[in-house]
Amino acid sequence: MSFPYTDEMMASVAKVEATRKERMGMDLPRMSADDKDALLRKFHPDYNDDAFDVLKVGANKGQRAPKELAAMLQARSRIEGVKLDLAHPDYDVDVLIIGGGGAGTSAAIEAHNAGANVLVVTKLRMGDANTMMAEGGIQAADKANDSPAQHYLDVMGGGHYANVPELVEKLVMEGPAAVEWLENFGVLFDKDAEGNMITVHGGGTSRKRMHAARDYTGREIMRVLRDECQNRQIPVVDYTAAVELIKDTEGKCAGAVLMNMETGELMVARAKTTIIATGGAGRMHYQGFPTSNHYGATADGLVLAYRAGARLLYQDSLQYHPTGVAFPAQIFGALVTEKVRSCGAQLVNREGVAYINPLETRDVEAAGVIREVTERHLGVHTPTQDGVWLDTPLIEALHGEGTIEKRIPGMLRMYGRLDIDIRKVPIVVYPTLHYQNGGIRISADGQSDIPNLFVGGEASGGVHGRNRLMGNSLLDVIVFGRNAGRSAGKAYKNVTLSDLTLDHVAQYEKACEDAGIHTDTVSPKLLPDYRRPMTRL
Repeated sequence: MSFPYTDEMMASVAKVEATRKERMGMDLPRMSADDKDALLRKFHPDYNDDAFDVLKVGANKGQRAPKELAAMLQARSRIEGVKLDLAHPDYDVDVLIIGGGGAGTSAAIEAHNAGANVLVVTKLRMGDANTMMAEGGIQAADKANDSPAQHYLDVMGGGHYANVPELVEKLVMEGPAAVEWLENFGVLFDKDAEGNMITVHGGGTSRKRMHAARDYTGREIMRVLRDECQNRQIPVVDYTAAVELIKDTEGKCAGAVLMNMETGELMVARAKTTIIATGGAGRMHYQGFPTSNHYGATADGLVLAYRAGARLLYQDSLQYHPTGVAFPAQIFGALVTEKVRSCGAQLVNREGVAYINPLETRDVEAAGVIREVTERHLGVHTPTQDGVWLDTPLIEALHGEGTIEKRIPGMLRMYGRLDIDIRKVPIVVYPTLHYQNGGIRISADGQSDIPNLFVGGEASGGVHGRNRLMGNSLLDVIVFGRNAGRSAGKAYKNVTLSDLTLDHVAQYEKACEDAGIHTDTVSPKLLPDYRRPMTRL
């Protein structure tokens, strides 16, 4: 069988095959804490000081942020100079939810349960979100040999103990109920012949607590949540972005200015409570990295909240997933789920050497790949991006023929369409921009610093500290999406809004001017611009 690999790549494949039998029984040691720290500081992109700017205005003034994000946070408003009739809103609701992914739909269901008049606005279509892209699984400590306390310790350790403890407590304590909630809605989790949930390890986990639906778990979760919202007839306005938050004269969040993505028409949505569930930032392409994120992941929620006065937390911390596609070009940057490593695949350099335990945390694995390529010069040369091998045939060598088709069919199909059979040859991977570890600071009830503005999912910061473990993102969007929906659904009943105002926008622009910031950039970004070639630093 021929594959679209170069002769040089196939020569390296031969070396991987030659060492496979020896590596099958290999139990690679975990790195010490000091070794991990040294590796991260030298090779992880978060430690590249040249890639960050210091914020000159706003609640996080004096702190650093990625250059691309700083430019958005300190840009001009999309409604600058526009007169809006705030006294006669186009929409008037109890709960406005900005974002239609896993967190937004979970919030909508819970707010609806509370009796609220709910409106969901989403920049693309309902379900166009990173939730849909998530593959590997969702963590929950619901087995006899596990506990939320053990899950808590794993999350804190994986996040370098920078996590907000009360948020982690909520995440792990409500994890089993979140999985049960999803199953009751109809999520088809993997089960054994007796009907028991199948669970596996993820990087940085001490127990097998990863629940999955093959390797399209997020898509399956999004399917049932979207159906539930439709069955409840919760109003959804597609192709409509929030471009500015609205406050009332007492400083409470009171809705948002909306923009029709097709016509550019601006509208006013008045709301007693507002939930930001806008997701991540991969399409900002920090430091020129490719991304596994969906098309609309441009950090919009962070911009809206920051301009309104909310504080951010760990806005300088991103997750670069260690196994993004390095070759072929047609799927460059796409995610190769961590479940591939959970099933037994190893990271192997050009010479066929397995150089790191495949289940270290993602930041350590990513830094290790970068080190292998840039310092040790043991990367695999490809026509697109040098990387390392992920030895997928090892999975069936360990667990038997048919395992890949059964456990990771999405990966098999993705590569198969490009004439690469991952059962026969390894694949080349390199880190891809995957997750926004930081975001809007929230309390345990999901509220930001701004009264009546709640946040759920990837747009919030603090749950994962400075590094997220596999499977905790899907858990985050469910637990904290539901949390935001419940909190907003309770709070709106006691909210009386005064007159609506956008004075905070003018005040922020004045602060930027006083700080000497002069720019033609407008924000939020809304969509990436690919008219110019993207290069990685």
